[in-house]
Amino acid sequence: MVRRLCDVFLAVLVLLVGLGLEPVGVWAGAPVLPATVVARFPHDAEAFTQGLLFHDGALYESTGLYGRSSLRRLVPDTGHVLARRNLPREIFGEGLALVGDRLYQLSWKEGRVLVWRVTDFAPVGEFPLEGEGWGVCVLSGRLVVSDGSDQLCFYDPANFTKDRCLTVTDDGRPVTLLNELETVSGTIWANVWGADRIAVIDPATGRVLAWVDCAALVAEAAGGNRENVLNGIAWDPVTGRIWVTGKRWSEIFVIKVPGLPAGGTR
Repeated sequence: MVRRLCDVFLAVLVLLVGLGLEPVGVWAGAPVLPATVVARFPHDAEAFTQGLLFHDGALYESTGLYGRSSLRRLVPDTGHVLARRNLPREIFGEGLALVGDRLYQLSWKEGRVLVWRVTDFAPVGEFPLEGEGWGVCVLSGRLVVSDGSDQLCFYDPANFTKDRCLTVTDDGRPVTLLNELETVSGTIWANVWGADRIAVIDPATGRVLAWVDCAALVAEAAGGNRENVLNGIAWDPVTGRIWVTGKRWSEIFVIKVPGLPAGGTR
């Protein structure tokens, strides 16, 4: 998403990297493991990807931007859009998660969580959301929500009441700008807005266990546009397949992470 403060962050980030320094809180103590591309498939280059998940043979995607936000069902290997529901023009679509037969779609600043039936995208409810909505995933029956800070908050999907929040840290330092989320083998994978690495997080402690380095993918797919950031992670628990993409990327990548043990632990 477009955020002036984050543009400033990116400018500082580029300066630090140019000076050979690493910005604290973005990547510090956890090991950095490069992603290996094992397959690539077409993706709508106009889709401003905000959320991604895999279910029953299909990818489900939430896209953003006012007047262009949508909910989509895709064929993973072709990118073909099987179904689409456009959001009202005043809603900026964000993260997406599935609980049972219900899709939960966050909005950015509108304070709304839209609930859809997964089979036909029919609206089945709505919940209020305090603060901004960025990313969401499901862990142990709870919705885990990010808001662009260093916090991950856990909600009951039945009534969207907040259970607890968790501070994400790397080497004891907070990791901010947490964005799109996915549960992978009991860990939480999080895009960090503007970064080319994915944080692998221990949901019990908030500690970053490892960073998945996607710099090569970003360099190839982002087209030099700072807004076209790495964003979108989906996981198939049956096959272990992991998809990643970004905003306005023309491809979705299937990746493996050599050296990352099962469960994301080290």
